Amino acid sequence: MSSTVTQSAPFGAKPAAFFDLDKTVIAKSSVLAFGRPFYQGGLINRRAVLKSSYAQFVFHVSGADEDQMSRMRDYLTAMCTGWDVAQVREIVAETLHELIDPLIYDEAASLIEEHHAAGLDVVLVSSSGEEVVTAIGEMLGVDRVVATRMVEQDGRYTGEIDFYAYGPHKATAVRELALAHGYDLAASYAYSDSSTDLPMLEAVGHPHAVNPDKALRRVATQRGWPILAFARPVSLRSRFSLRRPSVPLVAGAAVGMGAAIAGIAWYARLRRARTRLGGLSPAGRPA
Repeated sequence: MSSTVTQSAPFGAKPAAFFDLDKTVIAKSSVLAFGRPFYQGGLINRRAVLKSSYAQFVFHVSGADEDQMSRMRDYLTAMCTGWDVAQVREIVAETLHELIDPLIYDEAASLIEEHHAAGLDVVLVSSSGEEVVTAIGEMLGVDRVVATRMVEQDGRYTGEIDFYAYGPHKATAVRELALAHGYDLAASYAYSDSSTDLPMLEAVGHPHAVNPDKALRRVATQRGWPILAFARPVSLRSRFSLRRPSVPLVAGAAVGMGAAIAGIAWYARLRRARTRLGGLSPAGRPA
């Protein structure tokens, strides 16, 4: 257990599970994944698409340290200044399943299911924009999200940040949620790939390093934290179809069973009627 977990839990508190998003739950940067549909929607130009693709490649190969995250934040906020908020939400909603669904780690989805089955709330905590994180959270079925919020005015982004869900700000948000919803942080879980999320990991009693960068792997090894390797991106629809029979199959089985039961009942009634009216034995022979 981390020695930095100091917040006392309210009476009757329960644990929760806090998940970072990029490279922890999904295999890429959630924001940069929308570069192409933003271009097709006229929000960014071709140069910005190429720059986003390059940033996505760097992020996938080496992750992002504090300096890179700061530069990425400045780049993204400058790029989205003046964007129509409603249009952004519409593009995210229309392309979410196509872009994000195939990137979800099967291991992460299973963990979310296990925590829910154990009665824990699951919270997605990401430095990506609220418009993207909320949509992904709804797709995953999580209970709450913590995300970066941009300032809006007259339906457009001003380029200013109202709340930046990064580094120590994530830990602050986690503690505020614990107070608001009665979470026992000492009994809670947290998952992240980045050393920039150390404050959030240190805020709970059960921190886990997922596909960790070098700095986080070193800390996790020193402190004896579990180190998890997520390597199987799979769409939620694929997981659903593999784990549950399809609706037509279930319906067909139900219809078939119903018909069999009805047939048996009809035959039993017929035998009883013949016995009463024709003096036949139940076997159909003269008594």
